[in-house]
Amino acid sequence: MKKILLCFAFSVTGLLGAQHKFLTYPKLSDEDLKSEKSTQVSDAPAEILYRSVHFRIDYDGTLHQKVFSRIKIYNKDNASDYLDHKVSIYDDRRGTRETLADLKANTYNLENGKTVSTKIAKDEKYKSTEDRNYDITKFAFANVKNGSVVEYSYTIITPFLGSMPRIIIEEEIPIRYVEYVLDAPVPLGYTINYKGNLNPTHRLVEKKPLYGNEYQTYRFAYEKVAPYKEEKYVLNNDNYKTSIKAELNSTLFNNVYKSYANTWKDIQERLYANDDFGAELKKTNLVKDLLPQEIKSIPVTLQRADAILKYVHKNYTWNKEDAVFCDKGIKNLINTKVGNSAEINLLLTMLFQSAGISADPVVLSTVNQGILLAYNPSIAQLNYVLASFKDKDKIYLADGTVKQSEINMVAPKALNYYGIVMGEKTAQQINILYPETSKTLLTVDAKLLPDGTFEGKFSDRDTKLYSMVANQRFTEDKEKFAKSYKDDYRFNFTNLKHGLQENNDFETSFDFSSDTFVDVLGGKMVFNPLLFLYSQTHNFDQKEPRIAPLEFYSAYDRIKKVTITLPDGYVFENVPKSKKFRTEDNALQYTYQVTQNGNKLTVETTTQVDDSVFPKEYYPAFTQIFDNITKQEAQVITAVKK
Repeated sequence: MKKILLCFAFSVTGLLGAQHKFLTYPKLSDEDLKSEKSTQVSDAPAEILYRSVHFRIDYDGTLHQKVFSRIKIYNKDNASDYLDHKVSIYDDRRGTRETLADLKANTYNLENGKTVSTKIAKDEKYKSTEDRNYDITKFAFANVKNGSVVEYSYTIITPFLGSMPRIIIEEEIPIRYVEYVLDAPVPLGYTINYKGNLNPTHRLVEKKPLYGNEYQTYRFAYEKVAPYKEEKYVLNNDNYKTSIKAELNSTLFNNVYKSYANTWKDIQERLYANDDFGAELKKTNLVKDLLPQEIKSIPVTLQRADAILKYVHKNYTWNKEDAVFCDKGIKNLINTKVGNSAEINLLLTMLFQSAGISADPVVLSTVNQGILLAYNPSIAQLNYVLASFKDKDKIYLADGTVKQSEINMVAPKALNYYGIVMGEKTAQQINILYPETSKTLLTVDAKLLPDGTFEGKFSDRDTKLYSMVANQRFTEDKEKFAKSYKDDYRFNFTNLKHGLQENNDFETSFDFSSDTFVDVLGGKMVFNPLLFLYSQTHNFDQKEPRIAPLEFYSAYDRIKKVTITLPDGYVFENVPKSKKFRTEDNALQYTYQVTQNGNKLTVETTTQVDDSVFPKEYYPAFTQIFDNITKQEAQVITAVKK
């Protein structure tokens, strides 16, 4: 059974709240500066007092995006997300770019009964280029204290009218007031994609004279917005927050109507007409002699494709840039051996084709970018490319950017529900979910000493996609990865090791010795046979109604296996019994298996989750199953002298 997330676009019409005044920035009051806590959430570290995002399109085709935000800081140590900001400016590197204007940032404090303002100095703003097409301006507020109010405003001037940025309404802190305004010339028709559960307090959609011309205006305001509580087992919580995004759907100039309501076929045609996508795919001469003959001559298609993927892994390196278009091109990639995600996977596609395999690129939006809005096709949503190929009418995926990847096991960030296969003449939507089961195997081999000390070895092994996830975490920050084990296992251990195994599993292991697992009662030693693998709680403990589906990257089996050997002259008492339980559809299954051989006892538990995505309605089943798991694994055992 596949659980598929559906997203809907709502056409916003009607006239409500006509008396409400939009775009009226309130004056900063003494009460705001004096307030010590939010009236909505008393322990909130910060609160948005006022936020306005205003899109205005001039009749000359220039779009102005003005942002104004005022935030009250109650606990600066826990409000870091609201004290550092960055503004992204798009540049197509072909002479058309956005510009940033009127950036202002101030910190306000109440000192001796007076409001004191601290401006951000020029040398406290700095620019960087973190992506070929984006220049980033970063700034941080100065002189911030508990009780400060921070305020910033800026305008982005852009010629790109087709797709405006998605504006997220909800935050992790309370909001007193937030508004979204789009003022568009009447000849421009926009679709307002409204997503989420929050209804605006004030709404105004109408044609009216503005700025000396006729405009269609869309105005939405929200008051007393509660904090959005991020949920566990969600790949990107922003996908489920209330948000607004405008997309150009038509123009009407001189009585000539033109539709911009794209289909994926329209996007396919634009991609294949683009010099940095379709034109690169046509450069077949670049790759016709690249592959060794021994790879081309492999008779079985899947084996040949696997060999080509390994060839790309061995010879080419991803430069850490995600893109749907080539930067320096396939020829440069072949010469330098380094390229972005589009270059790597377009090359992989071309190599498949050169080896007689039916192959096409797949375009998509990564997890951090947000779920692809399949009902509203737009190039602006796309930021990643995979390779795909067909064998016996079945589509397989491949990703040359991650050297650990395999056929159908692509970078986790690409597992974002669906993508679009862009053939030379067709566009086909496909699901992009990992089709196999990953395993986590937690193994303990321990000896109990007569003084109540346990000593032994532990290993944590991940397979398939979970191995890739673990290896990426380890590679990105080895110290942080090691610290996570020291934080989880607060007892003495030595010889901590991490790394990929020959079979591509990822394993962490250590030796341990601890007297904290045993209670000595008289002449008896009482302990949980799962030792430090037992947890008194679980993470399916959300009390509020679930908003998002449960997302795990992969169906999985989690196996705990603990083998305990007693000292000579000791025996086990009160040995727990084996047990199994499951949901009616077998989507969740659990086994607690106990085996004993003399003074050696093994407890092995297996938790099986049969899919990578479950609808939110499944959450109570997870809670119930894991409540039972926690109770089952709480059982203790006794070791006594004969």
